[in-house]
Amino acid sequence: MSKVLLANTYFYRFDAKQWADQKPYPPYGTIYAAALLRQEKYEVQFFDTNLRESPDEIIPLLEEQADYLVLYDDGFNYLSKMCLTAMRDAAFRMIQLAKTKVKKILICSSDSSDHYEKYLEAGADYVMLGEGELTLKELLFNLEQNEEAIPTMLGIAFNDGKNIVKNTRRPILKDLDILPTPAWDLIDIESYKSIWVNSHGYFSLNIATTRGCPYKCNWCAKPIYGNRYNSRSPKRVAEEMEMMVKEFGAQHFWVCDDIFGLKPGWVQSFRDEVQSRNLNLKYKIQSRADLLLKEDNIEALAQSGLDTVWIGAESGSQKILDAMDKGTKVEQIHEATRLLKKKGVKVGFFLQFGYLDETKEDIQSTIQMLLELMPDDIGISVSYPLPGTGFYEKVKDQLKVKQNWTDSDDLAMMYKANFSAAFYKRLHRLVHKLFRKKQGLQKLKSLLNTPSEINKKSLRSVLATLYYIPAAEVDRFRLRQLESQE
Repeated sequence: MSKVLLANTYFYRFDAKQWADQKPYPPYGTIYAAALLRQEKYEVQFFDTNLRESPDEIIPLLEEQADYLVLYDDGFNYLSKMCLTAMRDAAFRMIQLAKTKVKKILICSSDSSDHYEKYLEAGADYVMLGEGELTLKELLFNLEQNEEAIPTMLGIAFNDGKNIVKNTRRPILKDLDILPTPAWDLIDIESYKSIWVNSHGYFSLNIATTRGCPYKCNWCAKPIYGNRYNSRSPKRVAEEMEMMVKEFGAQHFWVCDDIFGLKPGWVQSFRDEVQSRNLNLKYKIQSRADLLLKEDNIEALAQSGLDTVWIGAESGSQKILDAMDKGTKVEQIHEATRLLKKKGVKVGFFLQFGYLDETKEDIQSTIQMLLELMPDDIGISVSYPLPGTGFYEKVKDQLKVKQNWTDSDDLAMMYKANFSAAFYKRLHRLVHKLFRKKQGLQKLKSLLNTPSEINKKSLRSVLATLYYIPAAEVDRFRLRQLESQE
């Protein structure tokens, strides 16, 4: 059977913020594709770009005469879904290096689904649009045995020699359990494990239980899995987690679904599977405030080992949430946070500034909500227009040459919001400092009440407050200056 060289295109080292964080996860979607190729009897070599220093490191594998290069990104990782230009450039470099070494170059990623013309112009032969496993399987079969069927295939874009052709997308895969378990043996587990243990003292791995998100937030791009929502069975998920605990020593999981546990009764069945296996899990998820409040979801999640929930809070202004078509209420964010904390579950907030028509009052509502609820962690961004979203359609006429961030810490404003890019960058710093300052003050109060809890970590948090107090005031002053210049 033919030899396939499989690679992803995200390089942690090219994303300074993420590399400094030292929390790398293997390319889960890529090893899903690898498992399917193996099932079809292809010989698979794997070039995992995540921890590499340069795309040129693929050269020795290209010299081993693979028939096909397949660049297949991890569609579950938000870092890949952000379509960062540093990673696009790396993909183009690998395409250039492979062009004379392999028969055909195939690519499947969020960025190539959005910008297939760019990848075809760079030298890719076929772009697989959206969910890629079944398209990859059919495309390789047709390249080997039935080339005349390729022009009418679903889910691909290609250059027919005269024009770029984009075919209709393939229907979303509904029964996820028909896919083989991801090819974990292709991952150099020890490389990931050493980074986690040396930096954080524990080892976390990633797993996906669902694909897609049915909600209609108008800024959220879904280039791979779309608005359909399909789940793996709780049994298959628990089996894979059990294997990862026993074989790899995983102590923690990031469940990298866009939205976790939406299907009624799923989290309850998952809890039962976990408990029947006596798994002592810790895991984090992404969810919505309104979903968490349904049934006994929070109770069941806590019983199955939920450690952290990242809530897409976005804004403390109901006006902005409604403008985003978020479908949640500020009151639900308050209630879900309160109940999660009561169960001992840590809470993270994703916050977003700079959405259309956001005023100073809206910004203040978000800051007020944050400081009142005090989640355990926060992630702050500015609104980011990606193709295929309603938000993009609203601002696309304002977009210039720069339409994607270089890396995840770019935070460039690519359209005209109510305030300048410099204002939002300073706001980003201020909100972080206000949050960390209050965290430190809360920790100080706690230590004064229970001195037995004093340790190096808690002391660092308290001492850092001495920096955040004056630094926040400096940022507040500079923010007022920038506001006066608007």
